[in-house]
Amino acid sequence: MKTHSPLKLSLYSMFAAAIVSGCSSMPQNTALSDAHNSYNNARINTKAATLAELEMKQASDTLDKADRALSDDEETEMVDHLAYLARQQVAIALEAAKQKSAEIAVNQAGTQRNEVRLEARTAEVDAAQRQSAHDRALIAKQKILIDQLNAKQTARGLVITLGDVLFRTNKAQLEAGGLRDIDKLADFLNQYPTYKVLVEGYTDSRGSDDMNQALSDRRAYAVRTALVAAQVDSNQIITRGYGEAYPVAENDTSANRRLNRRVEIVLSDENGNIAVR
Repeated sequence: MKTHSPLKLSLYSMFAAAIVSGCSSMPQNTALSDAHNSYNNARINTKAATLAELEMKQASDTLDKADRALSDDEETEMVDHLAYLARQQVAIALEAAKQKSAEIAVNQAGTQRNEVRLEARTAEVDAAQRQSAHDRALIAKQKILIDQLNAKQTARGLVITLGDVLFRTNKAQLEAGGLRDIDKLADFLNQYPTYKVLVEGYTDSRGSDDMNQALSDRRAYAVRTALVAAQVDSNQIITRGYGEAYPVAENDTSANRRLNRRVEIVLSDENGNIAVR
């Protein structure tokens, strides 16, 4: 059996430590790491790499953009958003691969397959096509929320913020602009009833704790009322009031206080799961 001299063992240890140290100093982003894992799993463990090359290329390009954004120290929201898009593109690639795999199976069935088995394969293709169309429509709808309601992709999910200007001063009544935003969100929730929303009210630090808590509760509930009026099932809506907690800016100027007076609407995943504070 070969043995290593103390000098060689020491050099090996120093080399391994340098590698570990270099890796640990690299910037980390959980959403981006998850997106890379999703992409690698799809590339290695499924047929997506061969049956959905275009879709996988789109996901790869988006991951490259996200990596560059992270290395260039761009805003975390931008990196998270690109990571989210990459995960969605991987999901589309998986569905496309599933659809093409089913189509190949149908084409290979030939005349030797009996009618029942051929119908079953055709049903698989139809189901895959429907699922693919559903996923594409869902992503398009989410893009509308991002573009028109200025929604942000966060670690908790997609978040829509209704600013103080969309409510009457010190009141819980929504202005016309706020109602228009609610209608757009309601359209999404009505079309995709498995989704839920968590409506969270916040205030600035002026006023008593009790007053701020009550106002944040009322504003969150006002959004719930507007969604229900737009035919959204009440079981899809959860409300929370947090008063002056979780400020997004210092309460030292009127502009910053206005930023803290807000309602945040957190959209669940497709299974209705929401990360509560």
